[in-house]
Amino acid sequence: MLKEKLKIGIIAAEHSGDRLGSKLLESLKNIFEVDLYGLGGPEVASNKIVTPEGINYKDLHVMGLIDPLINLPKILSIRKKLLNLFILNEIDIFIGVDSPDFNMFFHKKLKHNNIKTIQVVSPSVWSWRENRIHAIQAYVDLTMCLFKFECNFYDQKNMHSFFLGHPFSQLKPQKNKEIISKYNLDSSKDFISILPGSRESEISQLMPVYIEAAKKLLQSNSNAYFLIPAANKKLAEKIQSTQGLDELPHKLLIHSAQDFLSLSPVSIVTSGTASLEAAVLGSVPIICYKTNMLNYAILSRLIKTPFIGLPNLLLQEHIFPELIQNDLTSDSIVQSFSKILSEPEKYQSHLSKMNDSMQGKGFDAAATAVGNLL
Repeated sequence: MLKEKLKIGIIAAEHSGDRLGSKLLESLKNIFEVDLYGLGGPEVASNKIVTPEGINYKDLHVMGLIDPLINLPKILSIRKKLLNLFILNEIDIFIGVDSPDFNMFFHKKLKHNNIKTIQVVSPSVWSWRENRIHAIQAYVDLTMCLFKFECNFYDQKNMHSFFLGHPFSQLKPQKNKEIISKYNLDSSKDFISILPGSRESEISQLMPVYIEAAKKLLQSNSNAYFLIPAANKKLAEKIQSTQGLDELPHKLLIHSAQDFLSLSPVSIVTSGTASLEAAVLGSVPIICYKTNMLNYAILSRLIKTPFIGLPNLLLQEHIFPELIQNDLTSDSIVQSFSKILSEPEKYQSHLSKMNDSMQGKGFDAAATAVGNLL
């Protein structure tokens, strides 16, 4: 049977968004014959996507409140080229994955052109800048949420949403014996994972503190061994260049996060999806974050929730340590580590509670929901 042709515009430039966008496209291709236009990371780009010349998805890897302003001319140029691409090719539907502030421009412009719009990954309107809900209501036909509490929030606002679920809900810890053999590790060591972030700016800001903390942990336990996964080669090189790392017993590898976390009872993690990945894999996360003072001064006045870590947000309880800005020191990391080791049962019991709030309807049902919009 011939499939109906569907012209899709997509933007999925973030590392995690690239993965989500690729999985959704895979399910959509089971229903439609897809022509794809826009911008994505390596996984989305493998789907024969038409992208304007001179645009790289990494150009959108700016965060906070200051970096986007510094890079504004480049961002505006990318925005203009992508919008022209979508309109000239008369796309049927636009899918924005994550990056809600960047994508809202396209939702608004394309909605005015009678193009259906979908946002995959809800903006954190339940946490800060709740007034964005009005733009979502006006310009987004369907918001796909990763967490159940987000759908509940939209229900309270009488808005349509779809509970996609989080991909991490499918993760299972790997077997220790297999991981140790795979990476030629010493099974007698006490493994601790360090996840310094998926952006160079995060690594620059946080890795020196993590190394200082690791040295102190090593002083109290000479059997400690540090596992450091990196998202790609460039980030691995950035991590490797941090002063003091070569003084620690460690293994730094790309594409190793799930294995390393499965092996580590406790992990030191930069806030973001990595903290959730750690928790799902049974590694109690010490959730850390630090940004420049101006970013922090503005953000701290805007954020409404008492937590920043996704595991705590899901549990709606402050269970896992959160060390933010001035509270993030090597000593506070060591103290948090000691506290976790003194009450392992308490933390492990909470880890097992999280999955229910992440088990959604999945990508095949999401593809059907897209079809129902048309």
